[in-house]
Amino acid sequence: MTNTQTRKADHLRICLEEDVQFSRLTNGLEKYRFTHACLPELNLEQVDLSTTFLGKKLAAPLLISSMTGGTEEAKLINYRLAEAAQTYGLAMGVGSQRVAVENPDVAHTFAIRNVAPDALLFANLGAVQLNYTYGLEQCLRVVDILEADALILHLNPLQECIQPKGDTNFNGLLDKIQSLCEKIAVPIIAKEVGNGISVAMAEKLLAAGVKAIDVAGAGGTSWAKVEGERAETNLQRRLGNTFADWGIPTAECIVQIRSQYPHIPLIASGGLRNGLEVAKTVALGADLAGLAFPFLQAASDSPSALDELVQILMAEIRTVLFCTGNSNLVELKRSNVLEKISL
Repeated sequence: MTNTQTRKADHLRICLEEDVQFSRLTNGLEKYRFTHACLPELNLEQVDLSTTFLGKKLAAPLLISSMTGGTEEAKLINYRLAEAAQTYGLAMGVGSQRVAVENPDVAHTFAIRNVAPDALLFANLGAVQLNYTYGLEQCLRVVDILEADALILHLNPLQECIQPKGDTNFNGLLDKIQSLCEKIAVPIIAKEVGNGISVAMAEKLLAAGVKAIDVAGAGGTSWAKVEGERAETNLQRRLGNTFADWGIPTAECIVQIRSQYPHIPLIASGGLRNGLEVAKTVALGADLAGLAFPFLQAASDSPSALDELVQILMAEIRTVLFCTGNSNLVELKRSNVLEKISL
């Protein structure tokens, strides 16, 4: 195994076996409550969860968020997730494909298009790699491996700070992202990994040519904690503990970015755990809601556990629409049925 493969295997094991969730900071969605409609004037069977993202029709506003790849266990998980994306009409992103660029022998662990021919699929690379010899060629390669509809560039300065031998030169990246956006045919999505994207950062990324934002806010898996678990020194372990709850809650990112940019494709992720929270992010202005940890747990269990999870999530979103008197997602966004409450 290469160093990158070993790291991916560690990440998978730690996320599934250790407590690496944010302990104090939440995703912020508990501060919002839907107004119940006791007489919705709807037939539940007619409630429509479908949406369109980057020009592709989806059966529900759900994204199976970027998680894994590069090992045989990761391949099994990716294939199960891809089958679910195809079956239920969902979007899916894979984990960082740097490992496949370094070692083409593991590219097959990401090559899921054959099991998800119609799904909206996102390739994925760390933006910081543009400062470490990566350029258009490597980006095209990962898009090609996946036959992807878009490329996620993930931004993870805190994780790289704490990670043993992390890549920490983020200098001049915006210009390189802009250059890439001008040269590559697929849309580029900027995504954090769990510490959030502020409206000021979104402004710079959009100006550089990024077509969509995935806020990946605080409140879910803490990559500071994950890297703290992998620490090789006391310093790294201490950094992991100190910054375990660092970031901008998901709800705040969505509200602030959407108020400034009414029409950009916007993904809410970071600590979402059920369909009620998904519906809250949509009502706040998100177009898609990404979940990682719940899908990872279910996919590592069994295909039937994954089927059950998707069916539950879709039933929960449908219940929100029905019990707020909205027949589809557009109505939900316009209906003003989500209120902020004082805790």
